[in-house]
Amino acid sequence: MLPDFTPLLERQTTPIEFAANYTVDDLRAMTDPSIDAMLGFLDGLEDADVTFDPIDPHADDPYAAPGEENIGWSLAHLIVHVTASSEEGAALSSLLARGIPTKERPRYETPWRDVTTVAGCVARLEESRRMRHAYLDTWPDAPFLDVYRDVSEKFTAHFGLMNAPAAYIFGLSHEVGHFDQFRDVRQQALAARNRTG
Repeated sequence: MLPDFTPLLERQTTPIEFAANYTVDDLRAMTDPSIDAMLGFLDGLEDADVTFDPIDPHADDPYAAPGEENIGWSLAHLIVHVTASSEEGAALSSLLARGIPTKERPRYETPWRDVTTVAGCVARLEESRRMRHAYLDTWPDAPFLDVYRDVSEKFTAHFGLMNAPAAYIFGLSHEVGHFDQFRDVRQQALAARNRTG
């Protein structure tokens, strides 16, 4: 079951404070409901729906490719983005739990234009589920909880220290924080299909 990430998403607490009471088994138990929720967003959709370009007046991605900073994200785009973030958090959690601080960002995001079907979205989600569980399986029985990401002072000032459970929670909470966007894009895609159907 997913916890209420609101205090974390609204910056009322830090990831390390939020994650303090969660074990690796708790993190494992949070993984499947998040993946399952995203699979639910795909229920009843057709291939054209997952590549539908929604209207998003708040779109602002300074890290996007030139010309794509202000585009709305399709469901396929959202899926590759949030799974990449959750996998990055899971990979970091594996390193930190084993006592390895790192400056690197172990992140890979599937090119969103390459995912064009419902089946492709499902495959990406199930692949992500497998990968996240695998990273959690690398945690030692006695994880290092006092080893932190080696990040900038600005990052630490903004988010606080980041140990293994916090890194995992950070990625997962980011994913869940996009769920309202998933719902909105799904609704727009279905409305567009009904208008043209």
